[in-house]
Amino acid sequence: MTTEASPIPQSAIPIPHSASIPHSAIPIPHSEVVRLKVVFVGHVDHGKSTLIGRIFYDTNSFPDGKVEQIQKACAEEGMVFEYSFLLDALLEEQEQNITIDTTQIQFRTDLRNYVIIDAPGHKEFLKNMITGAANADAAVLLIAANEGVREQSRRHGYLLSLLGIRQVIIAVNKMDLVGWSQETFDALQNEYRAFLAQIGLEARLFIPVSARNGDNVKNRSSETPWYTGPTIIEALDQFQTAALPLEQPLRFPVQDVYRFDERRIIAGRIETGSLAVGDEIVFSPYNKTGVVKTIENWNGPVKNSVRAGESVAITLTEQIFVERGHVASHPARPPTESNRFKARLFWMGKNPLLIGPRYKIKLTTQEVEGQIASIDKVIDASTLAIVTDERTQIVRNDVAEITLFTRAPVVFDNHDTISSLGRFVIMDDRHVAGGGIIFDGTYTSPTTVASQNLTWSPGNITSTQRALRNGHRGAVIWLTGLSGSGKSTLAHHLERILFQRNMVAYVLDGDNIRHGLNSDLGFSPHDREENIRRVGETGKILADAGLIAISSFISPYRADRHRARQIVLQGGSDFIEIFVDAPLEVCDQRDPKNLYKKARAGEIKEFTGIDAPYEKPEIPDLVVHTDLQTPEQSIDQILEVILPRLRTDYDSDMAYQV
Repeated sequence: MTTEASPIPQSAIPIPHSASIPHSAIPIPHSEVVRLKVVFVGHVDHGKSTLIGRIFYDTNSFPDGKVEQIQKACAEEGMVFEYSFLLDALLEEQEQNITIDTTQIQFRTDLRNYVIIDAPGHKEFLKNMITGAANADAAVLLIAANEGVREQSRRHGYLLSLLGIRQVIIAVNKMDLVGWSQETFDALQNEYRAFLAQIGLEARLFIPVSARNGDNVKNRSSETPWYTGPTIIEALDQFQTAALPLEQPLRFPVQDVYRFDERRIIAGRIETGSLAVGDEIVFSPYNKTGVVKTIENWNGPVKNSVRAGESVAITLTEQIFVERGHVASHPARPPTESNRFKARLFWMGKNPLLIGPRYKIKLTTQEVEGQIASIDKVIDASTLAIVTDERTQIVRNDVAEITLFTRAPVVFDNHDTISSLGRFVIMDDRHVAGGGIIFDGTYTSPTTVASQNLTWSPGNITSTQRALRNGHRGAVIWLTGLSGSGKSTLAHHLERILFQRNMVAYVLDGDNIRHGLNSDLGFSPHDREENIRRVGETGKILADAGLIAISSFISPYRADRHRARQIVLQGGSDFIEIFVDAPLEVCDQRDPKNLYKKARAGEIKEFTGIDAPYEKPEIPDLVVHTDLQTPEQSIDQILEVILPRLRTDYDSDMAYQV
């Protein structure tokens, strides 16, 4: 039995691991020399294994006798010795003459230690290439001078960009086969630089090499007097080792929660930032706060602080419900959370990724069921051409931009902000079938409580009980669009139809709210923000009471609508955003309240669409085009979306309750 002051045993807490695309899961002890991880990629037969073998040979990184052993074996078989043989540890690889798996091997230069990740270039093994590249700090991409830029060259470049690798050099190999032609080298460099520019990736160097002969690998070659840049080894030594992300906001995904005596011990890994005893932290989703009481340690002294890369266990001053998948942060810089997000995805599954079926999505320690809400764009990773035909599926080796809808809120960051909280994998039939990165998520300021003495008082009637009594779940249906787009018409029409179905619904109309609850607010950006915040809180309470709150608001800013969504989701109810789309000129012609006329005459300032912006939703649950269809047609579309989500048996799927 452990006591309050004693450390917990090491065996009691596993080292947490990330469930996203693999990355440096276990921190390197400070006593070790930090190793730079470099992934080698390129089209099949462009010479990766030969180059890696040559690097190891030139840096004397093989065990004693290894080279002689391979040379002897080649002589006995009557084969010409190849440097690639030094890496062919598997007989299967030699038989197929292609690299079939991701191999990690170590070597060192005079400057530092390295881990080389040899990722396969064959199209069938792109899954392993992505796995390897996701581990890397930098990349060397090979292109054979005699073959030029190939499909896989472009695909690998795109994947490096997708995975956020920015330290990249291009090894133009087999220059001896083109007579060391500077013209060929320059043409290839210009072509591939132009391609990389389209995907936002810039190669640091293009280096002409012959891996077989060792030219410009470690030693400069007399064959390239026209090239004055560094060799491959010198270029590697110029790469920067990735520093631990100490300056980023705290992200502490919960791996597990253990009970020892009366204590709840929360275990996990500090992905970014730092954490100290006495820190106030908030656990997302559901924004539960606590104060760090102790940082547990095993087989060592008690710690007062920990930082990125450390696997830790903590206790809190008060017992709150926390479970695996929750993410702790400091209140001032939280992640975002939503049940909808946009992602760039690479699909590797043998079965197509379809709109409709449910898949398991893993992000850090979070596991949720989700569906593809929409396929927004499919990209040919070789040409970057956008597939314009409407897609209902994503096939193997497709790169796509998608919108994901999850059955419970997901805590995440944009990949370019915090990479470990911005990448995920999708499981299909219990296998990793795709991986992606999240982008364009909206961050909002944390909601503060006016007094530390205020606590939320839960009722004795559950949402499930209310749903069973009413015959439907509570929810917020949020209609957004320009003035004159038809929001109010649709809201009241929808309310009438739901009422006729014996469903309890109520319209929160923008004008009505401003007559009472929000009568103190104007139309400045700050007042608009506060207006929507209050409506979100009101909608949350109505939905918690089991009602269907139909909100009809211009709500012009994405961040405000995102915040309203978070408020409702954190309250345990569903939020359904519907974009009532009509062109400005149509709304101007309708002008039911003469507001556009007054705005153009200068009588109304900061009017949306005239002298104030409207930011269209990027991932709404539904878009209705009121300029192209009747109100009845729009209502039919809305009912088709909302009715399944209001069913009482939908609660078990959504899993919003803690």
